[in-house]
Amino acid sequence: MLALRLTRGSHPLVLLRRLFVAAAAAGTGFLLLSTVGYAAGHPATADESLVRLLWCAAPLAATTQFAVSTARTDPAARLQRGMTAAGMGPLRLTLLATASTALTCFLGVLLALFAFLRLRGDLGGPGAASALGVDTDPLGSGHPLPLAGALMLLALVPLTAGAATAVVLRPRDETGIPDFEARHRSAPPSGLPWGIALAAAGLAIEAYTSSGSQGHGGLLPLPGRLVGSPPGALAGWALSAFGLVLAGPGLVHLCGRLLCAGRPGALRLLSGRVLQEESHRLGRPLGVLCAVASAVYAAVKVYESAPSRPFGPLTAIGAAVVLACVTASALTAAFESRSARARTTAALRRLGASASVLHRAAALRLLALVIVLAPLTWTVAEMVTLPLVR
Repeated sequence: MLALRLTRGSHPLVLLRRLFVAAAAAGTGFLLLSTVGYAAGHPATADESLVRLLWCAAPLAATTQFAVSTARTDPAARLQRGMTAAGMGPLRLTLLATASTALTCFLGVLLALFAFLRLRGDLGGPGAASALGVDTDPLGSGHPLPLAGALMLLALVPLTAGAATAVVLRPRDETGIPDFEARHRSAPPSGLPWGIALAAAGLAIEAYTSSGSQGHGGLLPLPGRLVGSPPGALAGWALSAFGLVLAGPGLVHLCGRLLCAGRPGALRLLSGRVLQEESHRLGRPLGVLCAVASAVYAAVKVYESAPSRPFGPLTAIGAAVVLACVTASALTAAFESRSARARTTAALRRLGASASVLHRAAALRLLALVIVLAPLTWTVAEMVTLPLVR
């Protein structure tokens, strides 16, 4: 009840972010329901149904990351003056954020269930998909839907998002400060060597797969055309992508150090210090964004080489959910970083720094990130396409 009251009284921007989380949960829930419907309509193709279900892990992970980033920026989840005296300590605030996240995702999956049943025609009358001329075969229309299995899969979305929120926002010390905030006061990120090692191992696997591949038999089919995916290319990209995510904070910190190298002026020094200070907050979302961007680039290039294998509607939904979630997570982290620097920015303005200087510093930070991260993303994407388009 308290979570509902705080939701009703939240800032419109906070409500908008929660609406986006619900929409992402709805898209992920619809994909999960589609796997159940396909399995019900095609009992002889259990292997393909399982692979479809495994592909749903990507939008589920993206939705969870976006839900956690939204919960981190929610003012209701932060310890304010007087809350402890009212009985709202760090633990209860974490439970409140967990309940709010789970409730938002629950509303999203309910919407997905209604839309799925309406498209199949299970709510009475002709199905909406048939009326629109859409193929209902992937939804298993005309076959009984195992309701228990569908509900169990739908429950994964709010349960996963709520559990991840509880883990990330749990207090770690006696001050009640969550772990993601306490790390900004510690040493620089230490995951850069491990991330580079994993990315290099993934690139080596992709190069080996490329040298051993022949012809066009190694196309990378997405949901609906998954049989025949080259395991070497997928494993190599997975290692490289995980390496990018792990090395993200270290790469952002490295960008800051490069800006401060030599004899920097005030603009470079300000930009570099901000990147070093916010490397923990910005690194992981940017690493995930780079990994997804490499996958999108590779998928588009592969399917351009095989125009007879077009993207299906479920593939489009999954790609839209993943892209929207990782982009929104990165933007949320940037806004969170800006809010955390509000006092510093106000102090700089009082000391005489103009708005144009602050804008040029922000542009310089963005340019440094693009110069460092874009070549890595392009390299991973190009290497993963080599064994797929030859």
